Amino acid sequence: MSQSTTTAGSHAIRPMSKEERKVIVASSLGTVFEWYDFYLYGSLAAVIAVKFFSQFDETTRNIFALLAFAAGFLVRPFGALVFGRLGDLVGRKYTFLVTILIMGASTFVVGILPTSDQIGILAPIALIMLRMLQGLALGGEYGGAATYVAEHAPNNRRGFYTSFIQITATAGLFLSLIVILGTRVALGEKDFADWGWRVPFLLSAVLLVISVWIRMQMQESPAFQKMKEEGTHSKAPLSEAFGQWKNAKIALFALLGMVMGQAVVWYTGQFYALFFLGSVLKVDVFTTNLLIAYSLVLGSGGFVLFGWLSDKIGRKPIILGGCLLAALTYFPLFKLMSAEANPALTKAHETITVRVLADPATCSFQFNPVGTAKFTEPCDIVKANLARLSVNYKVDPAPAGTVASVKIGDEAPIAGNIANFPAVLGAAITKAGYPAASNPSVVKMSGAFDIFREQPAVLIGILTILVIYVTMVYGPIAAALVEMFPTRIRYTSMSLPYHIGNGWFGGLMPATAFAMIAQTGDVYYGLWYPIVIALATVVIGLFFVPETKDRDIFEDGRA
Repeated sequence: MSQSTTTAGSHAIRPMSKEERKVIVASSLGTVFEWYDFYLYGSLAAVIAVKFFSQFDETTRNIFALLAFAAGFLVRPFGALVFGRLGDLVGRKYTFLVTILIMGASTFVVGILPTSDQIGILAPIALIMLRMLQGLALGGEYGGAATYVAEHAPNNRRGFYTSFIQITATAGLFLSLIVILGTRVALGEKDFADWGWRVPFLLSAVLLVISVWIRMQMQESPAFQKMKEEGTHSKAPLSEAFGQWKNAKIALFALLGMVMGQAVVWYTGQFYALFFLGSVLKVDVFTTNLLIAYSLVLGSGGFVLFGWLSDKIGRKPIILGGCLLAALTYFPLFKLMSAEANPALTKAHETITVRVLADPATCSFQFNPVGTAKFTEPCDIVKANLARLSVNYKVDPAPAGTVASVKIGDEAPIAGNIANFPAVLGAAITKAGYPAASNPSVVKMSGAFDIFREQPAVLIGILTILVIYVTMVYGPIAAALVEMFPTRIRYTSMSLPYHIGNGWFGGLMPATAFAMIAQTGDVYYGLWYPIVIALATVVIGLFFVPETKDRDIFEDGRA
């Protein structure tokens, strides 16, 4: 039988070898870094704003902190191009050894970086440069790790082998939760805010040393080595991958028919759920992190389960099925989450009528992904404050020139241009029946064993379902992307759609969802963002993305 007719189904399943386990561990640690660093910076943004942008007022420093955060997202696709090209030219092993060195060193240096009180303007400049280095390195890390593992895996087990890379993304998030919570408890809030925030960044050195030591011992992937020996590797990966329509269209369909939906389901199930619990339902930070941590522990086995299952029934049914299930059930799940986490707020949504009276021409769509835009019209001020208070409201158009106001029930309207408007609005909303900050019905956990109470247990169940959706779409995605592209341009081709999908479609979710909530006055309306994108992915993936599980990636045309 010629090698070209070999399919995954004709290979006998054998146990994973010691060398293959080392390959998976070495490749996966980089993904742990990716999400460990992402969550560290996101959760500590307020502290970082004070430490590195202290020369500005509070509003401006928060804007710059968000800009530094966004910088890591924005450059990821460029890192995919730079390191993807390098990986297809010189090899997988050396390229993603470079990426983890850059990424790990950048994360560690944040922990020892002098603050703006010590070195002035050089501190924020250095921080933003480090964030950009991290983003560039991350752009090359995932594609290299996924490609390296897949090219070491047997044809009929690529989904299972690469699923271990996927589970470490959640492992990085979980690790960051544990480290932050542990450091806060051990040091206390005062010392943590003073210097203890550096500890989680400094601990990344442990991951870096272990990962580099393991990767130094690895061999080049057999598919790339074979191609290199035969002289068939690409001399111009970028132009071949994206300058030729036959390859570029595959990358486009991979983005729109797989990664785009995977990204929004991923961010909704973990990061938006975190935002929704804390910012919308007003659950305290400790309880929110503990609920998410338990759901990650309970649901993360799905990464390996669905990776393994994709070797049996295919990548498409699981990825598109996860997108479809998520789109169909997000509204009931998030509404149930609200009813359990903050019953008083849910009751207020159902019983208290709030209306905004405003000239439509003065109302903006408050899309502000990097925190730099300022919305100063009374209509925008009114709607933004209501959204931050988690109030459901309707907008009634008023004649041109009318100053925006809020009408709560039968009370007199409150004009949006009065002095101290946020405080006046907050007091009026509370008087009308919305829960105050001391709301006793909101879920609160003081320790790990509180999960046995009904309220936390139900919430953990809901969050675990959301994590299972994440595992469905994310578990098989690495194998699917690897199999879609030929070896000669695989690293370059798969990295770009992955990072555009996750860095931009997924990364824009919080800002887009908040803008949609503020625009409509419905705290659930932001869910339409992941639902529409997930459904679009189902349709595009169904008709334009081929099933790839039986492809032999060592064949010419693929290799």
